[in-house]
Amino acid sequence: MPTEIVTIIGAGIAGLAAALSFARKGIACEVVEQAPALTEVGAGLQISPNASRILGTLGVLEKVERVWCEPDHISLVSGTNLRPIAQVPAGGFARTRWGAPYGVLHRATLQAALLETVQAQPLCTLTLGSQLSAGDVAERCSQENHLLVGADGVWSETRHRIANGPEPSFSGNVAWRFTIATEEAPSFLSRNAVCAFLGPSAHLVCYPLNDLGGFNIVAIASGISPGETWEAKSSEVQRRMLLSQFRAWDKRILDLLADAPAPTFWPLYQMIPGRWHNGRDTVLIGDAAHAMMPFAAQGAAMAIEDAFALASHAGSALMLPQALSAFEGERVPRITRVRSRGMFNRFAYHARGPTRLGRDIVLSLRPPQSLAADFDWLYGYRSGA
Repeated sequence: MPTEIVTIIGAGIAGLAAALSFARKGIACEVVEQAPALTEVGAGLQISPNASRILGTLGVLEKVERVWCEPDHISLVSGTNLRPIAQVPAGGFARTRWGAPYGVLHRATLQAALLETVQAQPLCTLTLGSQLSAGDVAERCSQENHLLVGADGVWSETRHRIANGPEPSFSGNVAWRFTIATEEAPSFLSRNAVCAFLGPSAHLVCYPLNDLGGFNIVAIASGISPGETWEAKSSEVQRRMLLSQFRAWDKRILDLLADAPAPTFWPLYQMIPGRWHNGRDTVLIGDAAHAMMPFAAQGAAMAIEDAFALASHAGSALMLPQALSAFEGERVPRITRVRSRGMFNRFAYHARGPTRLGRDIVLSLRPPQSLAADFDWLYGYRSGA
């Protein structure tokens, strides 16, 4: 028989999206979160059409559309002199070409919209401030047609139920995140675009957050890991390390980073591939299964796709082991391709010397709509049913 009841571990974007996806299939689920309250850390988030399309189906998109920003375009800019290199159209173009919007917003805004929708769904139950013991998990999984979903991130405990599962590995890169108020933002930050500033061995992404009344700024460069954490406060030593990696950049970028108000220091982990499910009753989604570098800006989008696809397979007529295999069979090639795109972007964004010059020439010669066509496989993707 197909899945009848689901326990989801973790109430982040992946877990809440999974709850709504299962409810859409008529399957009851409980989301269990160890934190006593949902206070999303982090800053901005890019939601591309492949994810916003699913949010629309789940009844969440209209909540965030009221407050998010739909950038007119995505720009690539030289970090050394602030000259434009290339741009991909977004805004109305994205809605027409890919059938769904491209928006940017604060993570907390999306999580709040997901939470509100989950709480209004009779088939969904949310339990905060709770952590299931091994005995609790075993008891739940002993029930016939019960599915345990690990949406508990890079440091997933659910992963231990899966032999030869994925393992986290520090990428050697860190993200320095901060926000600034619109009135304090320098004039070179576009009020209607996502801008990626590219430079030797580092890059910086900026975009407006209408829901916050400011700008999200993320600087990514090499660094050291502080251990098992997603976020750490940056020290003066770490800040100096960051600034040293941008020393060849335009002074206006350096000033922006030097004046950053309390930036946070995020070590970037990625997963060494492994099995996503145990063949019986347990499966991983989102970062727990495939945390990746943010160079394709698809972390949240892939978690949302996972949630929707898993519910589609588990809610089908397939027996649960076959449904889990079908889910993994669909998602692994997709994640592999997105991960490969991110690694290519990493190489291109951080290029040095003649490679950097060649990159700029090639990109500048391509028209915006030609560049947009490169994203059809990514943004036009339709997951599940």
